[in-house]
Amino acid sequence: MGFYRKKPVVIEAMLWVGDNVDEALVFVGDPSKLPQAPDDPHVSPGLGHTPGLGTLDIPTLEGTMTASPGDWIIKGVKGEFYPCKPDIFDATYEPVDG
Repeated sequence: MGFYRKKPVVIEAMLWVGDNVDEALVFVGDPSKLPQAPDDPHVSPGLGHTPGLGTLDIPTLEGTMTASPGDWIIKGVKGEFYPCKPDIFDATYEPVDG
């Protein structure tokens, strides 16, 4: 057993507020490679938006995960996307000049 420090790495992220679907589509990039979500005109393949709940389903390397309003959507070091709860995001990341 030992102690390890997370390597400093700069990531891209956006705050999901519950209805910024167009911003999420631009951020995620080419959604055509991902599964289709059925009932929302704002939904592109791969992202499922449930307007009544404000949630966004995101295909990740571990399967589909759901972002709730206030969660961050992170682009990982290999170009993958996943949601992150705000308290974990705040404890793990800090802003950098782009």
